[in-house]
Amino acid sequence: MRIILYIVWALFVAAAVFAMIHALRRTRRQEQLMASWPKVQATVTGSVAGWTSGGGGSSRSRRFFPTYQFTDPRGTLFMGKSEISTAAAPAPGSLIEVAYNPANPNESLQVSSAPRTTLGCLIPFFAVFALALLWFISVFPLPS
Repeated sequence: MRIILYIVWALFVAAAVFAMIHALRRTRRQEQLMASWPKVQATVTGSVAGWTSGGGGSSRSRRFFPTYQFTDPRGTLFMGKSEISTAAAPAPGSLIEVAYNPANPNESLQVSSAPRTTLGCLIPFFAVFALALLWFISVFPLPS
């Protein structure tokens, strides 16, 4: 029975590592793209409401993804939707910084350190959680 618990633990750790590597690569790729893109102040026009998944036993909570508009140096108006959510609906008319692809200004991303900060917190959390699970498996009383 204990070997089954170790296998499940190993699969959990492998899935968590895979998910974190995927998220880290995606974040790094976006940061590299945005490093060479021009940055402008965009005006928040509203938001799209969504919900957190409620995973890990937490309750679901409402999140808001800002929608925005900005102009390029030629004065052409472009619109976008942020991938970074907030707990409160952003106030229309407020400013956020976005980076846009000069070859295709319809491709834009909100400039924020939130994804990197979140990953920086999640990696140690999952490491400690995995070690705690491993310890729990080793001391878990099994029926004879």
